[in-house]
Amino acid sequence: MRPSDPWGRLKVLKNRHNGSYTWQVIAGSATLGLVVAAGAVLAAGPWDNGQRKAERALAVTADRTGGAHHGRPTPDGPRPAPSAPAVLPALGTTTHDAPQDAAALRDTLAPLIGVPELGDKVAASVIDTATGKQLYGNGATTAMTPASTIKIATTAAALSVLGPDHRIATTAALSPDARTLTLVGGGDPTLSKAALRSMAADAAKALREDDRKSVRLTYDTSRYTGPVLHPISPNDNIAPVTALMVNEGRVGDTDRGPAKRTDDPAGDAARAFAAQLGKAGVKVTGTPREARPADRARTVATHRSAPLAALVERTLTNSDNDIAEALARQTAIAKGESASFAGARRAVTNELKKLKIPVTGAHLADGSGLDREDRVTPALLTALLARAADPDRPGLRPVLTGLPIAGFSGTLGDRYRDGSEGTGLIRAKTGTLNGVNSLAGTVVDPRGRLLAFAFLASGSLSATEAEPALDALATALARPAR
Repeated sequence: MRPSDPWGRLKVLKNRHNGSYTWQVIAGSATLGLVVAAGAVLAAGPWDNGQRKAERALAVTADRTGGAHHGRPTPDGPRPAPSAPAVLPALGTTTHDAPQDAAALRDTLAPLIGVPELGDKVAASVIDTATGKQLYGNGATTAMTPASTIKIATTAAALSVLGPDHRIATTAALSPDARTLTLVGGGDPTLSKAALRSMAADAAKALREDDRKSVRLTYDTSRYTGPVLHPISPNDNIAPVTALMVNEGRVGDTDRGPAKRTDDPAGDAARAFAAQLGKAGVKVTGTPREARPADRARTVATHRSAPLAALVERTLTNSDNDIAEALARQTAIAKGESASFAGARRAVTNELKKLKIPVTGAHLADGSGLDREDRVTPALLTALLARAADPDRPGLRPVLTGLPIAGFSGTLGDRYRDGSEGTGLIRAKTGTLNGVNSLAGTVVDPRGRLLAFAFLASGSLSATEAEPALDALATALARPAR
């Protein structure tokens, strides 16, 4: 299988040992890469181990997007991508082996980076992912507030530590006397009511085997430590950060974007589990209370999340803050740190160092980018994107496959929709806070080379003005030098 993709080609390689699939980026053909502008809707799937099946649906339906200030609806769905003949002729005569001329690129970007719409401070980095060479820099090592582009760091660290096939387990543990059942949160914010129903059925079966028709219910959130509330909380962009919740603590049926959140996600999850136990024929006595499992309790039900690769893609495509914070804590646990904001900061930072990413000046206050105390440099983000494109690091590939596609998916679904040359060719993570706007991702340049870029801006007066200015910078990377 060789699905179309804006980078040129995505090669799917089957691992002979475990039957899983990995993605390998080959940015060797501008023609193949740009044909996706006419066929990006055929890209295979989000959230199935790197295969983006649901983008077919996202390309023709309105996509509700997430993240801070990323909630604008897309009423009409994305417009058709520009036809291949409209964008290919200018590129057909270029060579595909020589790097882009840095001086020409500087001349192209200079007037675009100085526009007032971007505010009073802009930092940028553009590198050739194949060589790691910086083609353009403007304060590339200046640490700035990244907003949601910090999710690139969060997800890369999680993949590096845990691997793309890791799943987060939620369990139910039965006490030795079979009188108390404990729902144990593992940190999966995507736990669903359907998952609780399945777990309740398994738990009920175990109780019947012990000739028990009733049980006390407790719930355990001890896997996470430290403050539960994010510094901006309460806020519709993020639920309390707890190891046990259903559907990210959302009140209602939404699965992305800002939404009213419960102030007791763990208690709500336990009560929902109690209701499912009742439907499975088990009476829950009393009110669920918080407690750890009894000594020598045995696991009688387990639910595992989607693979980490799928969670990473969902995080990046929809700018999902709840999953991002969960991934930061899972990284902390795996590295022996406390599963708190502080522990996650240490764990992610140390893993970036292990990946040989420049972290000077970086401060990863949270995993989602909602905290204004976050600081990263454009060079840090482009280095991470280059690591994710490295053929020797296939486990990091979901960082790239999860990036929204310009004009088609996620938080870029309602941008690049006015015949932009970047439509379908740019994959990038957006970032927006009041006065802060950012864009970091990949694009295939006119020579067929995969570039990584990061543009961080602060001091803008309006996101609706700053975003087109950022889009213009990314689009310029896809144009031939003039």
